[in-house]
Amino acid sequence: MRVVYSLSSLLLLLVFAAAPAHAQDGGTLKVGSKRFTESYILGEIIQQSAAPHVQAQHRQGLGNTAIVLAALQAGSIDVYAEYMGTIGSEILKHDKAIGLEQMRRELAALGLGVAVPLGFNNTYALAVRHDEKSIASLAQLAQYPALKFGLSHEFIGRVDGWPGLATRYGLPQRPRGLDHGIAYEALAQRQVDVIDIYSTDAKIRQYGLRVLADTQQYFPRYDAMLLYRLDVPQRFPAAWLALQGLQGRISESDMIAMNAAVEIDGKRFSDVARQWLASGTQANKPAAARGKLLDKIIGDDLWTLTRQHLTLVLLSVALACLIGIPLGVLAAFSAPLRQTVLAFVGVLQTVPSLALLAILIPVLGMIGTVPALVALFVYALLPIVRNTCTGILQVPQGLRMAALALGLSRRDRLLHVDLPLALPVMLAGVKTAAVMSVGTATIAAFIGAGGYGERITIGLALNDNDMLLAGAIPAAVLALLTQGLFELVERWAVAGRQR
Repeated sequence: MRVVYSLSSLLLLLVFAAAPAHAQDGGTLKVGSKRFTESYILGEIIQQSAAPHVQAQHRQGLGNTAIVLAALQAGSIDVYAEYMGTIGSEILKHDKAIGLEQMRRELAALGLGVAVPLGFNNTYALAVRHDEKSIASLAQLAQYPALKFGLSHEFIGRVDGWPGLATRYGLPQRPRGLDHGIAYEALAQRQVDVIDIYSTDAKIRQYGLRVLADTQQYFPRYDAMLLYRLDVPQRFPAAWLALQGLQGRISESDMIAMNAAVEIDGKRFSDVARQWLASGTQANKPAAARGKLLDKIIGDDLWTLTRQHLTLVLLSVALACLIGIPLGVLAAFSAPLRQTVLAFVGVLQTVPSLALLAILIPVLGMIGTVPALVALFVYALLPIVRNTCTGILQVPQGLRMAALALGLSRRDRLLHVDLPLALPVMLAGVKTAAVMSVGTATIAAFIGAGGYGERITIGLALNDNDMLLAGAIPAAVLALLTQGLFELVERWAVAGRQR
């Protein structure tokens, strides 16, 4: 017992020593972005435009519209680039396009505002391979029910996405969910026949795709604008004035060129944004070779991401030990409560991780480290509670009777007989929770908590396998190191018992 709680205390101390300060700073303009290339770039443009006038922070790759909107309403971010069609259909839930003034009135009731049209329209569309010469419009898709549709998960669920599109054009196909970052490669490899695209995607030209004509004008305009909290102009007047200078400056060709600079030439989001702000264009810029895998693994952000990942894992496992061990003891000694406790922590384990994160954002009123820690804590509970209960139940009944015969109280018997004998099984549960948390912590990047998952989300957005591996390999190494460390602790605990 002392070993486990000493280990928990040590973990907590390490976490608080390693954790960066996250004190609320009212003087920091927090910029958000979704998890696709263009949103990353626009987030960098907004952050760098404001940076000369105020401290600005870019919380990148926060997931889909629902997550970024929840972060905006909770005050975890102040502004991000959004599209008029998305605001009207996904945020305000209108079936038809609405005007800007009506949009502003309805957003004001939510404490939000929309302004600064950036100058380009990035509409949804569907595309096929160039060799599909018989299909030129969305209406013709109904004639080919065997076509395989690979659509992004958000598009499948959007009001202005697949449900309405299928109804408007009478499409009988049943699409499969596919991450937008890998959709182009899946189409090229003939795994799917039709994908959804953004009209400013650079890969449309790279893969030579045919964009299908929207003959019934189903898709509304998706003019890029700034969606912000209404108090931003008053809190950051100089920065807001600088952001207004972006109005109308980004053309569709500029946005395609910037997307290409990242996705095809391998440039960094921040460098592409900085280059555009300096020159106003990305055209005719020399291509930069993509970095090698080793360079990406040992990049400048390795220590920062490692520290963030360790913070999430150590603190979540420590908290799970502090809560889970007493729960396991309770379940072992109370037969009526045993099934209830084990069933409860088992059910928590079945909640999908991204769904839990999305639920926690409005509940906790924030994004970042706190909701990620709560989610990881929930997932770490089951092995700790179960193994603690199992370990105590395996203590021979004769030893317990002997302890009572010697005059030990129930408390002393627990501390000096039950828990020491159950310690190897308990440590195995803590080890399982820790190793699982190393892998699960990669999802924290979807809500701005950092860690190795940040590289994985960027790799998914860019379909960059090297970037994916640059996040996955350090996580795998950390998992192996964690397992090795706990095996050493287990051997030390067993050796101490034998002495």
